[in-house]
Amino acid sequence: MKLLIFGKSGQVGWELQRALQPLGEVVALDASDADFADPRSVRSAAEAVGPDVIVNAAAYTAVDRAETDEATAMLVNAESVRELAAVAERRGAWLVHYSTDYVFDGKGSVPWCETDTAAPLNAYGRTKLAGEQAIAASACKHLVFRSSWVYAARGQNFVRTMLRLAGERQDLRVIADQHGVPTSAEFLADATCLAILRAHSSGGDGLSGTYHLAPRGHTCWHGIACETLRLAAAVGATLRVTPERVAPIGAADYPLPAPRPSNSRLNVDRVEALLGIRCPDWRVHLERTVAELVRGSNA
Repeated sequence: MKLLIFGKSGQVGWELQRALQPLGEVVALDASDADFADPRSVRSAAEAVGPDVIVNAAAYTAVDRAETDEATAMLVNAESVRELAAVAERRGAWLVHYSTDYVFDGKGSVPWCETDTAAPLNAYGRTKLAGEQAIAASACKHLVFRSSWVYAARGQNFVRTMLRLAGERQDLRVIADQHGVPTSAEFLADATCLAILRAHSSGGDGLSGTYHLAPRGHTCWHGIACETLRLAAAVGATLRVTPERVAPIGAADYPLPAPRPSNSRLNVDRVEALLGIRCPDWRVHLERTVAELVRGSNA
């Protein structure tokens, strides 16, 4: 099996390079190999490799900047994805693509199911939804994984930011009225490997489609911050801020250009039932990542 990864330098792409190695030959590309703002570049790169599976971890993820640069975000998150779907369809290949909880409007408190109506609040969400729709409109075999609040031991993410700020400041103020689940890039990559193996071996009958892929449970940004600092202290981190000194605030107290959904909970029953992926509690991978970050900083 030949697997092509786009976005190899990102959080998920980095982990995919590790996780997919047992499946076959892995070719990993970054922005210098395929510019997602130029859909023709993406199509040419995919055709040149001739993969059996395309895994797209490339995306325009600057949520606030997308409010004033939606055209570029649409090229990256939708038009280039459309080209990948066309290549996959012509080759009979699988396309794996990552989407987001931001396709929903965040109303209510019930976890979102795959069949719930998407209604993005911001430009980023609109472009990611357009990418999903481009894949669905094609006839390619696909696995679209919607996830939320992705973090890793590398790259820019909320967990690393909290650890840095807790070492610099005397106290922190973190939003407590937006609810969802932090998702480890490591978990996403390992789950993707299992999903590809299951889909490829089955021939894809009934498995092609959209899935929610995230850990079980839910919390808020304030909850993630407090748990991150608690876990860090437990493995010897020197911090100036303890969980008790993290003040909960409302999203209205920290305005951003792009509105965020207040409810980003995702129902993962479908991915567990159809693809056989067990989604652990959100704290499991957070503990591993925090330990890795703290021990790395102390080395």
